[in-house]
Amino acid sequence: MSNTTTDNSGAGSEDQDLGAAGSQLSTAPQEEPAGLPSLGVVGWARWFWRQLTSMRVALLLLLLLSLGAIPGSLIPQTGADVTKVAEFRKNHAALAPVYDKLGLFHVYSSVWFSAIYILLFVSLIGCIVPRTWQFVGQLRGRPPAAPKRLTRLPAYTTWRTEADPEQVREAALALLRKRRFRAHVAGDAVAAEKGYVRELGNLAFHIALIVLLVAFASGQLYKSDGTKLVVEGDGFSNSIIQYDDFKSGSLFTTDDLVPFSFDLKDFKGTYELTGPNRGTPRTYQAKLTYSKGAYGKETSTTVKVNQPLKIDDSKVYLVSHGYAPVITVRDGKGNEVFHDAVPLLPLDGNVTSQGVIKVMDGYKNAKGLGEQLGIKAFFLPTYGGAGMEISSAFPALLNPVLNLEPYYGDLGVDSGLPQSVYQLDKKHMKAFEDAKGRQLRTNLKPGETMQLPNGAGSVTFEKDIKEWAGFEIVQEPGGGWALGGALAAIFGLAASLFIQRRRVWVRAVRGADGVTVVEMAGLGRSESAKVPEELGDLAGLLYDQAPGAPDPDDDPSETPDPEVVPAEGAEK
Repeated sequence: MSNTTTDNSGAGSEDQDLGAAGSQLSTAPQEEPAGLPSLGVVGWARWFWRQLTSMRVALLLLLLLSLGAIPGSLIPQTGADVTKVAEFRKNHAALAPVYDKLGLFHVYSSVWFSAIYILLFVSLIGCIVPRTWQFVGQLRGRPPAAPKRLTRLPAYTTWRTEADPEQVREAALALLRKRRFRAHVAGDAVAAEKGYVRELGNLAFHIALIVLLVAFASGQLYKSDGTKLVVEGDGFSNSIIQYDDFKSGSLFTTDDLVPFSFDLKDFKGTYELTGPNRGTPRTYQAKLTYSKGAYGKETSTTVKVNQPLKIDDSKVYLVSHGYAPVITVRDGKGNEVFHDAVPLLPLDGNVTSQGVIKVMDGYKNAKGLGEQLGIKAFFLPTYGGAGMEISSAFPALLNPVLNLEPYYGDLGVDSGLPQSVYQLDKKHMKAFEDAKGRQLRTNLKPGETMQLPNGAGSVTFEKDIKEWAGFEIVQEPGGGWALGGALAAIFGLAASLFIQRRRVWVRAVRGADGVTVVEMAGLGRSESAKVPEELGDLAGLLYDQAPGAPDPDDDPSETPDPEVVPAEGAEK
């Protein structure tokens, strides 16, 4: 038996022209022949296409896309919050025009971001298509035949056996196929290859990137995002006119809205009662009944924070909560002119809430003249102060108090200018005054009534206190594709990193003395200690079927096992 190893020059053909190869690998500048024509339009187009579809440029574009997304997350975007953009313009008068020219207030729809996005898309496709055809060709083909000198490969072993060469090749073929190698007999040797999943994982990773890009683009173009405040007992139908706030992608139409509706039956919130986290919410949950389509069957469900209701491509998230005290307003003659639950917006963690009660029609003062009422309201779920202090001590309804500040006059709702339902324009309003000439302001507990001066009517805080829930309805197609692409990218990257493509050859020829000489060698696409280890394992199994024969100069009683000699620098 003999063991052989060589340097790291790798396997190659003996008749290769080293001089020609050296000239091809040379980086020295070469003189162009006189009169060489220029590339021309077609030549430059081919050169640009080769550069664009190179993996180097694809990685560079991916880096630029990541860097371009940074201002989109740091700078307010018009597609997400117009109010914050307006506030930014107000606070940064000198910087805002520059951001406008650079498109930083709408990064994801800007020309430069779209250009990077499209170039990356084209680059990835240009990289993947030829590699896919090449990989298909490799799968349809067979592993290459064994080199003439197996001794030049990084991992090599040999031994002599009295078994016939055909018997050795058949045993090697069966062994390699059992180990999931693609193997076949080529001449006097068995050629086998394994690790095609590495290239498959590499292709899957890049295809997954394309899927992610398509999913992201479709999600941005066809998405919709709206909010709706719903009081207990009220409902919502997925129509654009029912949203409190709504924004959508550039290709979205109202016909794309998923048809469904729901009613808010009950809202429940619990809070920490003691300890340093007193007042911290423990649970927020809204009980709903919903139906899909115009005549769908009603179904009961509970929506919690981060546990949305999913209906086709739409998701209904629970995002906020507050109180809606029930208010009754009567005019100077005792006629009821207003009776409704008024949602008030929280101002702090203890749900100190603020809002406005607007009575626009039907109210008449003590003289029988029609006017409009505007009442500023502060709601305190747990009132723990004294006097007119506006502060809640706890978010739950332990000691509810409603603070009211009434005005009369013109609310300005008929001016044609939009105004918030939670704010009171007092330009054409006058405050009610008490007997001492002070502005009227009163704290009411549930069931109590505030009498307006001079027989102008009354305002009653009913004992029924409702709660409201704020919902965000998001419709973003492509979410499933994005998740699938992300998972495929992770598994594909793992396969391309941890699976090694390698080849194994087993040659069995009869020597001059009639004894069969067996040679085994392995080659990996990258240097790894696993190739010699795997080859040693295979050689040991094959040696059991074709045991070694002694060398002519050795002691006939000694038949050592084969030993794999790895390339220099690799572990045995």
